[in-house]
Amino acid sequence: MSDVAVVAGLGSWLPPRTVSNEQLCARVGGSAQWIEQRVGVRRRHVVSPGEATCDLAVRAGGRVLRAAGGAGVDAVVLATTSPDRLCPATAPEVASRLGCGPVLAFDVSAACSGFLYGLAVCAGLVSAGLATRVLFIGAEAFTTLVNPLDRTTAAVFGDGAGAVLLRGGTLDEPGALGPFVLGSDGARSDLLAVPAGGSRQRSRCGLGHDGHVPDADWYLAMAGPALFRQAVVRMAESSRTALDRAGWSLSDVDVFVGHQANLRILDAVSERLGIPHERVAVNIGRVANTLTASVPLALVDAVVEGRLRPGHRVLLCAFGAGPTWGATTLVWPEIPTAHLIGSGAVSRSTGTHAAVHD
Repeated sequence: MSDVAVVAGLGSWLPPRTVSNEQLCARVGGSAQWIEQRVGVRRRHVVSPGEATCDLAVRAGGRVLRAAGGAGVDAVVLATTSPDRLCPATAPEVASRLGCGPVLAFDVSAACSGFLYGLAVCAGLVSAGLATRVLFIGAEAFTTLVNPLDRTTAAVFGDGAGAVLLRGGTLDEPGALGPFVLGSDGARSDLLAVPAGGSRQRSRCGLGHDGHVPDADWYLAMAGPALFRQAVVRMAESSRTALDRAGWSLSDVDVFVGHQANLRILDAVSERLGIPHERVAVNIGRVANTLTASVPLALVDAVVEGRLRPGHRVLLCAFGAGPTWGATTLVWPEIPTAHLIGSGAVSRSTGTHAAVHD
């Protein structure tokens, strides 16, 4: 039987700097209570000046590798929507800073669905025999792409990184990634976008344009209501398909880990699927929407809180800009967990996030 990708490690990192709703509203106006009620966010972690996506990815990836005993990897894959630079990719620098050597390394870009897309890509590397151990990281310094004076978007997003170690294994063992469901609808690409910075804007400037780019174009533009509707439909549909392909029923799902975009989206998706609230992993209140880092950060918190345990059947699902979406399943394995507390995970004793430098 060909190797399949099996989850063998998990880790996370959140930048120590936090911004509460009260602090945000002091800058942009509005109500802290309204943000929590409409989005589900109470605070978010944000990068400090000079800190970038690569720094967060190295922190999260390093924790996973150390927990795994420092064993080497054949590939480093980074899912991100906020790379350090347009060119080159950020993953090779992450691999270098982690001491991984001249391994295969590249970025994956699928916005908030990036972690699901990246998992599928990594599974393909393993199945094709290109790698036997893959470090896969979802990392974002996305608040650098959000207008700090735009209350609508500034309230939603935060920064962070989550990582998994994948190895080759067999389909019948815990941790094996199940069938993937992935999709996109580029006809709706303007629903969530950063207009400036790419070849389209640069091409206009080079063809007689006066070179001026409106300030707003450098920041995220979001059509919230339309995204909400699309997210609920696509996440529910892809989840059902992934469960069907895995041979599971909805009642088999012990923990549903959906992208933490908006608490109302999570509630609507779980309601459509008929998954009870107590089986839904939720941490958006403490970390906000961290895009590609969202799913692994939610996994970390669920493990530390004791809600996700070995043997549990897990449904993963996400929706993001593009629009893109994806889902997959796995049975949660036995993996090292002692390093998770204090790495951006929820502390059992306080119920709050601790982000410590090491």
